[in-house]
Amino acid sequence: MKRDYFAKSEQIYKGGRAMIIMDIKVDNIYAFKDFHINMSYPKKIVNSTIENEFLEERTNFRYKKVNIIMGTNATGKTTMGKLLMLFTNYLNDGGYKRFTNRIADVKKAAKLQIDFVTNENLLYRFEMNVGPKTQKSYTEEDVDIKIFYTPIETRDSYETCASRLDMYECEETTYEKVNTNGWKFSYPIDSSGDKVYSTIEENSKYIYILQQILKTLDSSVEEVVKVSEVENTYVIKWKNCSAIIKDGKIANGEVMSSGTKAGLEISYIITSLLCDMHDLYYCDELFSYVNSDIEKACLSIIIEKLSGRKQWFFTTHNSDILDMQLPKHSFTFLKKDVNNEDDSIKCIAASQYLKRSTDSLKHAVENDLFCTAPELHRLFEIADL
Repeated sequence: MKRDYFAKSEQIYKGGRAMIIMDIKVDNIYAFKDFHINMSYPKKIVNSTIENEFLEERTNFRYKKVNIIMGTNATGKTTMGKLLMLFTNYLNDGGYKRFTNRIADVKKAAKLQIDFVTNENLLYRFEMNVGPKTQKSYTEEDVDIKIFYTPIETRDSYETCASRLDMYECEETTYEKVNTNGWKFSYPIDSSGDKVYSTIEENSKYIYILQQILKTLDSSVEEVVKVSEVENTYVIKWKNCSAIIKDGKIANGEVMSSGTKAGLEISYIITSLLCDMHDLYYCDELFSYVNSDIEKACLSIIIEKLSGRKQWFFTTHNSDILDMQLPKHSFTFLKKDVNNEDDSIKCIAASQYLKRSTDSLKHAVENDLFCTAPELHRLFEIADL
């Protein structure tokens, strides 16, 4: 399963047809129990640093283009990406078993509901209900999946469209008729021993961007050269050595630092944004091995290039990101409550707590306003041994 998740399904792409995630409700899949996260926001932000966080010609239909997910370890940041990838995979082939294989308690019912928008001015709702397991394995009859949609009129907000879906004042369709598939998922470089990096050497901008990023991460990198004689191959050169990357695999990765390897994935994502290749991105701990200033610089470039119907999900532990002049609604914190079995992972939106423009998100986190700081008392008890 680990190999399938991190290697085989790492990238799914058939063209830049949009998908905007508006709302996720999930119960009894992975560690999520009665979990809810919403990607709309109620009021237009004056002079926002993120432009056009709404559908073109549908300015009341607002969505968060940038979703920065923060939280301590094991709070569901990576798993939320897994969940979204299961969903996008389903729209690719209609296979239901990918969901039933991730049900946490098979003796209980499971539910997944995702609202999303494509290039069309339609709000879709994917709704899946799975009953308790009564046989050795789930069958197709155990899994009820429906997809509904309603038009997004000129003056509609997400909330008005969602209310029509709630009342089933809508039409029904099937997965193969949903016109979307422009997505990209990226996961930590140490997640698989045979990780394949996304590359687009045939793009004229890619090698230049790759060289600029790698030289920033490692000042001793001299150049990046495409190997014209071998397809999908390029070489990273240092003064006394080199690394060959062919078909996304590093032939001699021991000469590269973890941060330099991370630059391969960062370069692909920035190039794909510049070339309008994908529309939905979920990048989990993309900058784990990267200097904080470089992370903020790359993030600012990525945000600047989120034109059209694009959406960016990004998980990080770096609190320096809180200093960036981004809308508070861009930040969501995940918290695990082991004492609450019915609602173990909670979603906390910063904008629900910080209403004024002068409120400091960094100070709020430092003072643990959201109660998301890790509990350290067990670590300090070690010192008493």
